[in-house]
Order: sequence, then C-alpha cells, then structure tokens
Amino acid sequence: MLKIDISRSAAKFIQKLPPKHFKQVVGTLFHLRKTPTPQDSEQLSGFPQYRRTEIGEYRIIYRFDQDTLFVAVVGKRNDDAVLYESLGNSLFLK
Repeated sequence: MLKIDISRSAAKFIQKLPPKHFKQVVGTLFHLRKTPTPQDSEQLSGFPQYRRTEIGEYRIIYRFDQDTLFVAVVGKRNDDAVLYESLGNSLFLK
C-alpha cells in the first residue's frame, strides 16, 4: 500500500470542502492508495508522469512511484485553467 503525500495547496483545498465532499475526496485518495491506476483515471498528455481522476465535481491530479502517491492538485473540474496552472506551480515547489 502506498504512502500518501499531499501538496500544501491540495491539503488546504481538501480541508475547506463541505463534509460530504471531504469524505468523497478522502475516500478516493485511500482507494488510489491501493489502486493507483483505476479505470476512470487518465494520464495527462502534457505531464506524462501525472494522472487525473474525477470525483463528482472535483478532480485529483497525482503521480505515484513504488512507495508514494503524491497528490499535486485537487480542485473543481470546471476550473481547468486554475488546476493545470497549479500543477505547473507545484512541479517547481516539490
């Protein structure tokens, strides 16, 4: 099972979610910890080491190796520009 490492911005976003959405996102993170490439996830074309998965109105962008699931960005699905800009910024922070 993978260790979960969440970026500071993703953690802040998750903490501000309403309880129902918080449970959905955290539940998905624990599922990704066991199965990092579920059928509904897609590899990002501009960032081939990253994948994305969607939960309701939210999107999680992450990557993984043999030990760690790194959650780079969590955000609203309809905010693609902000999500991918955040991903670009998080690449330079880690």
